[in-house]
Parts: sequence; structure tokens; C-alpha cells
Amino acid sequence: MKIFQCSLEVNGNKVRKKLMAPDISLTLDPSDGSVLSDDLDESGEIDLDDLDTPSEDSNEFEWEDDLPKPKTTEVIRKGSITEYTAAEEKEDGRRWRMFRIGEQDHRVDMKAIEPYKKVISHGGYYGDGLNAIVVFAVCFMPESGQPNYRYLMDNLFKYVIGTLELLVAENYMIVYLNGATTRRKMPSLGWLRKCYQQIDRRLRKNLKSLIIVHPSWFIRTLLAVTRPFISSKFSQKIRYVFNLAELAELVPMEYVGIPECIKQYEEEKLKKKKKRVDQELNGKQDEPKNEQTSMQA
Repeated sequence: MKIFQCSLEVNGNKVRKKLMAPDISLTLDPSDGSVLSDDLDESGEIDLDDLDTPSEDSNEFEWEDDLPKPKTTEVIRKGSITEYTAAEEKEDGRRWRMFRIGEQDHRVDMKAIEPYKKVISHGGYYGDGLNAIVVFAVCFMPESGQPNYRYLMDNLFKYVIGTLELLVAENYMIVYLNGATTRRKMPSLGWLRKCYQQIDRRLRKNLKSLIIVHPSWFIRTLLAVTRPFISSKFSQKIRYVFNLAELAELVPMEYVGIPECIKQYEEEKLKKKKKRVDQELNGKQDEPKNEQTSMQA
């Protein structure tokens, strides 16, 4: 017979336990001392009455009460996954749109570029067949001072190229509305070059004309500087138009959307031009009077 002693610390007090274990034979023979015996020897039984167990009134081993219990609500709250409502899921789906540029698909953040989507639009058709008129209004571009400007321009670039792929079936022309645009909204030369380089070969070949309306001194200088670096075929496609009346002689204007800011820009230019002409005419009319006065004197 072997006696085992162990101690357990509960609430700062050590409780010693004595356990008596029978001699167990590890042989496979069905002897009296083997674990395969039908009954254990009476002298080898564990006497539960001799154990120092807590009484019914004692609270020494009230583990359930003494141990801290986890707060079920907190665990669920911290480990839970944010659930979206049907409206939120629908809104998130609208935010991203796939555009195919060349052989690759690109995701565009439609929510970020929402205020600038009018930068490119369909202006109808010209001539025979599906010769598209694509209108590019620079006045709708974001200002360069915005903190997320590069992110906006990257998504806007993919949106413009992807939309161009969708709009063009055959030949096409681009009407580049440059009026009413501050320098802060002007796209950089690198951005424009990137657009041209990313355009599919089919789109480059099918571009028949690039009409720049209200070209500023800056844009004309920019194109003059870059002329040696672009193909002569592309250079021949560029044409300057200084007012909307000239544009109407080249392009059917029925579906070409002209922004209000460009219409106001042209009206102000016409007023200034008229005022300058009137001043010149009045100056010429005053010259003979001054000459006659001087002769009489």
C-alpha cells in the first residue's frame, strides 16, 4: 500500500490531503492484484471518510464564485464583425467601378471623383457613321492644392481613359475646352503625357482631330515646347479655336455640353474686346479733331 501526500493552497491556507492507493500489478494476468481483476482488494479501497474535505457550510472551494467571470456582452462586442445594412452594402458597391484599359482591369473610386466626372462627356456624332465627339472640360478638374490631389488624379486618369474606351466605336474627335480654367486646375504635362501613352493603339489611330477651344498662352507654349517629342501625325491633328462660334462651324453643337462658366468666360471676353475696339475707334476719331485744333491755333 502506498500513501501519497499533496498540498493545495486555498485562500492563503494550505490544505494537506492523504490518499491511499492499492498496489497495482502491470501484468496481463487476471490475478488479484491486477487491474483486470473483477474486484479490488477491500484493504486497497480509498477511504473517502478520512479525507479532509470541506463541509457543506464551508466556502473554501467555491471556485465559481471566487474566479472572475468574463462579461459575455463585452466579449461579443469586441470580437464581433461590423455588419452593414442593405443600403450601406449597396452604397459601397456603387463606390467602386471596374474599367478595362488595354488588357488590364482597373478599379476606380467613383465616390472620390464624383464632383469631377463632368470632365469628360459625350458630345454626339459628326459626319457619317459612329464618329464620336468627346468633350473634355478642364474647368471641372480638381485643384492642385488639395491634400489628396494625387489620389484624385490617379482615379480620374483611369476614369477618363476607361470612359474613352467605352465612348469610341470608330473615328472620333476631342473638343478640349480650355476656357475658364485657373492654373491650379490645369493638369500637368506628365499627366497629359500619361493619358496619351495609356490610350490604346486603336484610339490613337482613330483620333482624327484635337480641337482646343479658348487656348491660353500657357497651353500654346506647352504644346510648342513638346512638339519635337510628339509625332508629326499627332501634331497635325491639333487645331486652335478662339470662340464658340468658330467651334460651331467645325462641330455639330446639338449635343455638345458647354459649361456655364465657359459661356460666361466667352461673354466677358467679347465685352472686353468690344470695349477695346470702341476705344480704338474713339481714339482715331479724336485724332482729326486734335489736328484741326492745332492748325487753327
